Amino acid sequence: MNLDNPPFSRFSHDGLELAFFDEGDPAGDPVLLIHGFASSANVNWVFPGWLKTLGDAGYRVIAIDNRGHGASDKPHDPALYTPPLMAGDAVALLDHLGIPEAHVFGYSMGARITAFLALAHPHRVRSVVFGGLGIGMVEGVGDWDPIAEALLAPSLDVVTHERGRMFRAFADQTKSDRQALAACIMTSRDLLTAEDMARIDMPALIGVGTKDDIAGAPQPLAELMPDARALDIPGRDHMLAVGDKVFKRAVLEFYADIGGR
Repeated sequence: MNLDNPPFSRFSHDGLELAFFDEGDPAGDPVLLIHGFASSANVNWVFPGWLKTLGDAGYRVIAIDNRGHGASDKPHDPALYTPPLMAGDAVALLDHLGIPEAHVFGYSMGARITAFLALAHPHRVRSVVFGGLGIGMVEGVGDWDPIAEALLAPSLDVVTHERGRMFRAFADQTKSDRQALAACIMTSRDLLTAEDMARIDMPALIGVGTKDDIAGAPQPLAELMPDARALDIPGRDHMLAVGDKVFKRAVLEFYADIGGR
């Protein structure tokens, strides 16, 4: 296993062509990875070493490029980016691959999609890992309208909003379709209730960086859930927590504890 781009395949769902990779041990327990906003399967899971970490541990590692991201189709209609629709893409990928049940691991927006997936299709989800999103799943993560404005601005130079600048720079770096991302951020932030979280009863791990000013703390979210554990990722912000070795070790231990291998 290495950090090079794996080969991607495509499948059709909901009128869109969606890209994914299917790597690791074909006979291993499947882990479905769902990346965050403005990211991609490569940026979120390959380059930070998750594909290598999980593949070396014997898992089958599957990751989707969410609609609007990576090599997947990028519609510009905000109505096409709700979490239930994107959760439907993930389930359709499991169907496409003939996988009845998987561990599902999402980061940031991907964590929200994972929660909607677990609620709508609990029999398809063996466990969940929420990275980069704690109690913000329920309470919200602040005003993101400036993010859309920053993405649609003529250049980074005219963006003054701090978080807007961060995401605009990230989108420019990854050569993303900024109009698709702006559409996505407008409608992908649906909140879940405390009652919703209480219904997610499969084993759960919630990992958030201690310097993350977006996610909200993991402990209050874990307390709402029947079988969840919280993880503080020391000294990491929202962008850097994803590839942290503490996070990787905790995920492998979590899977081992619940019989993932």
